[in-house]
Amino acid sequence: MKPSVGFHRTRAFLGLERNILVLLAAVFLLGLGEELWLSFVPKYLEALGTGVFVWISYRSLKDLLDAVYQYPGGVLADRLGRRRALVLFNLLAIVGYAIYLIGTQWSLILLGTLFAAAWSSMSLPATFAVIGDSLARNRRSIGFSVQSIIKRVPIVMAPVLGGWLLQIYGVIDGFHLGLLITIFLACGALVFQQIFYRDELFEPPTAPSGIRATFHGFHPGLKRLLLSDILARLAEGMPAALIVIYATTHLGAGLALFGALRGLQMLTAIIGYLPAGKLADRWGQSPFIALTFGFFALFPLVFALYPLLSDVGVSGFLAVAFVVAGLREIGEPARKAMIVDLAGESRRAEAVGVYYLVRGLCVAPAPLLGGAMWTISPQLAFGGAAGLGLLGALWYIWRGPKAIS
Repeated sequence: MKPSVGFHRTRAFLGLERNILVLLAAVFLLGLGEELWLSFVPKYLEALGTGVFVWISYRSLKDLLDAVYQYPGGVLADRLGRRRALVLFNLLAIVGYAIYLIGTQWSLILLGTLFAAAWSSMSLPATFAVIGDSLARNRRSIGFSVQSIIKRVPIVMAPVLGGWLLQIYGVIDGFHLGLLITIFLACGALVFQQIFYRDELFEPPTAPSGIRATFHGFHPGLKRLLLSDILARLAEGMPAALIVIYATTHLGAGLALFGALRGLQMLTAIIGYLPAGKLADRWGQSPFIALTFGFFALFPLVFALYPLLSDVGVSGFLAVAFVVAGLREIGEPARKAMIVDLAGESRRAEAVGVYYLVRGLCVAPAPLLGGAMWTISPQLAFGGAAGLGLLGALWYIWRGPKAIS
């Protein structure tokens, strides 16, 4: 039975080309596994008897790897082809999950992170390149919207299940059970990519351009976007490892409730993706990107203002805060599409890798800065993050780039 005309129209509307479908399947399976435990790593480290220094060290290492892995991820995606690179990143991540599973010391968790971060970090330039290769410029925002939805659907479901596992079986045993599920799903994604992805007429470039040459060759608008992005991610990174501790230890929220709040955050994001992506393709990307940067500032500001908002109750306050967190994503498809547009077609993955390398290196110290402020006052950490986020939003409104034609 042949697919209906409506099916073809829907597939065309959403930009679901063959390779994008394969990519989305892998993103979904790996995301579903990782999100069972990813939000609870600081809590797991706490259960192993560690303190704030180790929690912050984990988050700083993860942020550093998110930066450092971008460039080699982009080069490998250009040199090996998208399929081989994605399969390699998947394999490295499985090694990391296995180290997490056998490690009951915080040092092994940090070691495992060196491998586990390969998928979430190294695969990002390849993901951008697949969408850029497969879709015309006026369809990329909707393509990134679908990718963002598929990436975040697991975050609606998995943290709820993960929080339940930790609550029922205990933090350590529940965490390990989540890792076993993750390894199984990652193996499924590996097989799917190996069989179904096609690198059609792939010809690798002769040699990488290099980090310095690629950065100096950036479109001026891409550099201005990068500065706003860095400030926004500082606002995100400073309190990122501390939110779960603040919500569960300081405010008394249960782990299952925290998992549900993460789900609420992602559900809020998902609801806005398709309309925002389609409108960005039609009306332009800049207004939606400006909104995103504004919400990056507002999220930590809500936590900074908790002493003034405590009358609404812990559950009500956290629900409002995590809805705001979800609204941070409203312009993400437009921002990603603008990056791909401004990066150009030649060595696209390498250019994306350099963009995220620079952003990540600038943002990597954010958890340490947030942790230092936290030792003085949690409100100081949240307020400082909000201030940096506001600067990023104002810079983008003043000097933000327009999409190229």
